[in-house]
Amino acid sequence: MVPDDLSTTIRMTQIPPAEPAPTTLLAQSGRPRAVFAYALMIAATVATLTWIRGLGPITAPHTLLSPATPPPSAANHHELAHVLLALSVVSIAARAVGLLFQNFLRQPRVMGEITAGLLLGPSLLGAASPELYHFLMPDAIAPLLGVVAKLGVVLFMFLVGLEFDGRLLRGSSHATVAISHASIVFPFLLGASLALWIFPRYAGPNADFTIFALFLGVAMSVTAFPVLARILTDQQLSHTPLGATALACAAIDDVTAWCLLAFVSSVAKAQPGDAARTVGLVIGFLVVLWIVVRPLAEKLAARHAGPLTQSGLALVFGVLLLCAAATEAIGIHALFGAFAFGVAFPRHPTLGEQIRERLEDTVVVLFLPVFFALTGMRTRIGLVATAGDWAVCALIIVVATAGKFGGSTLAGRFMGMRWRDASALGILMNTRGLMELIVLNVGLDMGVLSPTLFAMMVLMALVTTVLTTPVLQLVWRPSKT
Repeated sequence: MVPDDLSTTIRMTQIPPAEPAPTTLLAQSGRPRAVFAYALMIAATVATLTWIRGLGPITAPHTLLSPATPPPSAANHHELAHVLLALSVVSIAARAVGLLFQNFLRQPRVMGEITAGLLLGPSLLGAASPELYHFLMPDAIAPLLGVVAKLGVVLFMFLVGLEFDGRLLRGSSHATVAISHASIVFPFLLGASLALWIFPRYAGPNADFTIFALFLGVAMSVTAFPVLARILTDQQLSHTPLGATALACAAIDDVTAWCLLAFVSSVAKAQPGDAARTVGLVIGFLVVLWIVVRPLAEKLAARHAGPLTQSGLALVFGVLLLCAAATEAIGIHALFGAFAFGVAFPRHPTLGEQIRERLEDTVVVLFLPVFFALTGMRTRIGLVATAGDWAVCALIIVVATAGKFGGSTLAGRFMGMRWRDASALGILMNTRGLMELIVLNVGLDMGVLSPTLFAMMVLMALVTTVLTTPVLQLVWRPSKT
């Protein structure tokens, strides 16, 4: 049976012990070459960022920016009815468009669900029928949908962490780590460089140049691990050397990108002089999670026998929400606490599976489509109004693609891969999708991105992800030797 949700896809991405990808695609260049390349890459990154920071301005431009979310309407007295109606429409539309994308366009279902969210937003439904749009998605329910969407993202990130296969990291060679980090460093530096040009016009109201440049670099660097896994499954590549290498690189990419985003958001939210305090609190949270919470959870899991009880599930949810609340209070984002708890959760033979079975259908069918719909409500393509705006949008797509594809391809070739395999790896690592939308919504909430730049970046995420499958089919063919 073909899996039909993101969490199931992640479970299908474990690397069979008999097919360690790096030993078949990468030359046996040994540790010294990888260590030298890695050290050179890090040194170049630090030097380039320092140079970019010296060139950039300090404060954000004083421009009139549209609000990220329209203010609630006092005239609407039926919020609950409208919320329930919106949830019904969003769930059905996301499922229908997702099936259309999967069965007819040969795209991952999640791309159809994201598209459904945009279709229900002001850029399409709002433009075609403003009366219907304001009836289905009145301004007053936007904050309520926002709470539901954020809760859905928190639960989804817990599932991602819960089903994250640590063997993808432990089994990775030095060459794989170097390729993965090159696929972050190249787009990161290109994104930070692009910030020098677009900051005066498109920065959010709460961004100084340093935060803006760092965040744009992170946004360019994301790879959507679940969407990539689904593409590999659809193309029957998940158990090939190329697929295994791509999964290992994307796994390392994910962990590194979330750490970078946590750092940038902590610095952005901290008051002057409080950044060190925020970083210290994050380290303290992780220490408590791994030294106190994880051992206690392992003891409880060891005593677990039989079906998971409602009391046990309540305990898991309680700790999950406490972890999310802790990171939110620290000054980063609740999703980091949920993801960290999922990664730290003990790998019990049946406990994790039972939690997933209880949770994933509700998250994937109800909560995530609400997140997509909210993203659609916040994506106002009409703000990209001029030829100059569209030129900037096209440049963002080119820079994002060049960074991901170029960094992965060149690093793969340097570490001994054939050009064809290295190019295919670069195409796969350019997949963004859902994870990119999560990053962009964090940036919009923090006021780092303006609504116009947010719309451009959403378009970039859609274009780069949709192009992955057809371009891969054109470029890559299995090796005959």
